Amino acid sequence: MPKNSLNVSLKGADDIFSTEESRQEQQREQVQQISIGELFPFKNHPFKVLDDESMQRTVESVEQYGVLSPLIARPRPEGGYEIISGHRRQHAAQLAGLDTLPVIVRQMDDDAAVLLMVDSNLQRETILPSERAFAYKMKLEAIERTVGRPKNVGQVVPDYFGKRSTEIVAEGTGESYKQVQRFIRLTNLIPELLDMVDEKKIAFNPAVELSYLDESQQRDFLEAMQDTQNAPSLSQAQRLKKLAQEGHFSYDVAFAVMGEEKKDELDKVVIKNDTLRKYFPRSFTPKQMEDTIIKLLDQWQRKQQRQNER
Repeated sequence: MPKNSLNVSLKGADDIFSTEESRQEQQREQVQQISIGELFPFKNHPFKVLDDESMQRTVESVEQYGVLSPLIARPRPEGGYEIISGHRRQHAAQLAGLDTLPVIVRQMDDDAAVLLMVDSNLQRETILPSERAFAYKMKLEAIERTVGRPKNVGQVVPDYFGKRSTEIVAEGTGESYKQVQRFIRLTNLIPELLDMVDEKKIAFNPAVELSYLDESQQRDFLEAMQDTQNAPSLSQAQRLKKLAQEGHFSYDVAFAVMGEEKKDELDKVVIKNDTLRKYFPRSFTPKQMEDTIIKLLDQWQRKQQRQNER
């Protein structure tokens, strides 16, 4: 066959580079402007979005400069997009009156999305114990689900094999794996007790011990704590945990333990709430009861002084 009969089509250099550039452009993640109404929070998002002073500063920044850092989201099967990173920015944009936000849309499976969501939020300066607890738990569960799916392990959690799951969760957080385990224990607390941990009414270590009580026991403990108006020490919480494990836990036991004198509370008098309630109308708050008791004691003291002066 003659050489000139070959039908060979050679592309020019411009065509070759243009094709390669367009290929890379297609692979590169694009920032899109997406309506706020199409953005939805991550399912079971453990981090609270609060209208606090920090949020107000963010709103002011958004009003002046806009949202400078794009959110990361993934498409939802039912439509719209699930936010993976950027919940606070979205809320600030809503308060600032913005209609659209810059968003990087990324295709991610559930476990990869959980890992990115947790890691991006753990960079925040202030994180409540409850937020850290549920974030660590979500990340742990996502990592453990990768067992049996080796092809994903290298992408999501490098060097997975040979390590504890909690060790992988702890990497980059500044926490030991044992501390990660303690935080995850907090997710077993009833909401009322967990709120008290966030509010620093119950210290972290006693809260970890209390997490071993079942829900009914925790509610009995909460009532005993309120009635004695005492926060648990670590030793008290450890004793209550042991009593529960031995089958000896009850409200009365919790009240007795919580009502014990502490070294820094030797002058404190504890009166059981039920004892006081029978002397006051049901509508009285604890503060009203306290004020009334103080007034009556003042009257009694003046009476005693008059009698002594006779």
